[in-house]
Amino acid sequence: MAFGEGKIWYDGRFVDWADATCHVMSHALHYGSSVFEGIRCYARPAGPAVFRLDDHLRRLYDSAKIYRMEIPFGLAQLRQAVLDTVRVNGLSSCYIRPLAFRGMKAMGVNPLTCPVKCVIAAWDWGKYLGEDSMVDGVSVRVSSWRRAAPDTFPALAKAGGNYLNSQLIKIEATQDGFDEGIALDHYGFVSEGSGENIFMVRNGVIYTPPSSSSILPGVTRHCVFTLAREMGVRIHQQVIPREALYIADEVFFSGTAAEITPVTRIDNIAIGDGRRGPVTERIQGAFFEIVEGGAEDRHNWFTPVGAAAPGGKD
Repeated sequence: MAFGEGKIWYDGRFVDWADATCHVMSHALHYGSSVFEGIRCYARPAGPAVFRLDDHLRRLYDSAKIYRMEIPFGLAQLRQAVLDTVRVNGLSSCYIRPLAFRGMKAMGVNPLTCPVKCVIAAWDWGKYLGEDSMVDGVSVRVSSWRRAAPDTFPALAKAGGNYLNSQLIKIEATQDGFDEGIALDHYGFVSEGSGENIFMVRNGVIYTPPSSSSILPGVTRHCVFTLAREMGVRIHQQVIPREALYIADEVFFSGTAAEITPVTRIDNIAIGDGRRGPVTERIQGAFFEIVEGGAEDRHNWFTPVGAAAPGGKD
């Protein structure tokens, strides 16, 4: 099912895409007051199942809490709504977008009187950075745009307004002929991609920026930690200077949309031998073996689409 087709869950009922509208004076449209998630559903041997659903929804509610948004649906309700959205649209694998946003009531920066609306959409979405990127890797540039300082925007929140910065990073990269951009943090250390976490490999050890580098702690990022430790590969969170990327043996992105994507060139410098490296390939292989059903779900990462909410109520 393509983007723009099927049904969207909107405040407790399913509507056609064309009818899933909001007023042009909605607070979110003017001030970016929204929080959202990106979740994937995978086609598995036992049927479609949603990847790390509870972790994503917990982050959605955490983001809303940071921005003082009271989501008008309980966690169990929203959890079931995600599963229902996949099922109603007849999807076996898809990308899922839950969104909570402030609607229309008053104009001005103060959002507190504006009602919070909730929607869930789902559609087919292939490899975010291109079908060939899983093997061939992507080219990136270090952006001239930095991530916000710690006391400006809350990086731990996955909020719509925060992604204006990501748009500038992505636009700059694509207009300059790169697939993606990498942002530095307020202090000049490596932060993340426009919509992905970043990892580098040096001498067989994986390094990734810590939460203090203005990153969004990704759900797929956590999977990389889990898989690396299972393989006996050391992985460390530490600040990373920009030039360390150039002399890394390997670099890769992680994210719900990007999954595990190798980075083979940064600022027109080949990373390692300019191909997907062996550590990246092992992590990537282990990840896809689990999500595509070739290996058991030993970490309980999946919720079958046919599953009901725990207890059937909030």
